[in-house]
Amino acid sequence: MSEIWYKKSMKPIGIFDSGIGGLTVLKEIQEEVPREDLVYFGDTARVPYGTKSKETITKFSLDNVRFLQNFDVKMVVVACNTAASLSLDVLKTSFSMPIIGVIEPGAKEALAATKNGRIGVIGTKATIGSGSYEACLKRLKPSLKVYSQACPLFVPFVEEGWLDGEVVTQVAKTYLEPLKTFGIDTLILGCTHYPLLSSVIRKTVGEEVSLVNSAEETAKEVRRLLTKLKAEAPRKKGNPETRFFVSDEPEQFRTLGERFLGRSITSVAKVGDYVRG
Repeated sequence: MSEIWYKKSMKPIGIFDSGIGGLTVLKEIQEEVPREDLVYFGDTARVPYGTKSKETITKFSLDNVRFLQNFDVKMVVVACNTAASLSLDVLKTSFSMPIIGVIEPGAKEALAATKNGRIGVIGTKATIGSGSYEACLKRLKPSLKVYSQACPLFVPFVEEGWLDGEVVTQVAKTYLEPLKTFGIDTLILGCTHYPLLSSVIRKTVGEEVSLVNSAEETAKEVRRLLTKLKAEAPRKKGNPETRFFVSDEPEQFRTLGERFLGRSITSVAKVGDYVRG
């Protein structure tokens, strides 16, 4: 085993999101590559990203990657559909490390799942407005029909713990029933919060529609890239470590984060004013 390979393989993977939604991506990465150390940053002081401009989101995303560089990460996962939609190209040209977004892995899985070539996409206003999923899907297969719908109330529902009930069901119907009229057979959950609403979404669109969770596909892409780069953590190492950082309200993040992960989070550190530098 070369010393250079060993040093690279021992580095952690960096993950960032505008808040807590990216924990759905982290959870899938932990299951897909369980030996890896992870550093998660939630930019909770500046959430939500979904209502902000491309320029602002790109600036925030650059800040977030610079913060993760402090931990000498071997790759960065942009676990935020909005940030991936609007800033991924800039990030890839600004940093030398591999950077993975959640858009392309989800689009590829949707293409594999669809049988009639009609795919729905739901996400924040910024993600839907960017047209990133549609552009990626059309690049993969130009004949696809893509129908998009912004669902801005889904994120606050999840963060308030409203995962079912009459209000959530009625809002889901308002958002999703128009997509059903287009005859979609596949629906991309284009926001990392949305998997927690899978039950309501499934009930609304019907069992015949395949739901694509971009978090799962992104984790598989992480594993593939680690293998390609020969950067996997060695088998003989200590217990993997996951560290959590936020830009505001660590206790609130911990409480909500435990709901996302389905397990306890022992420590969340608040970062200083680096975002204002």
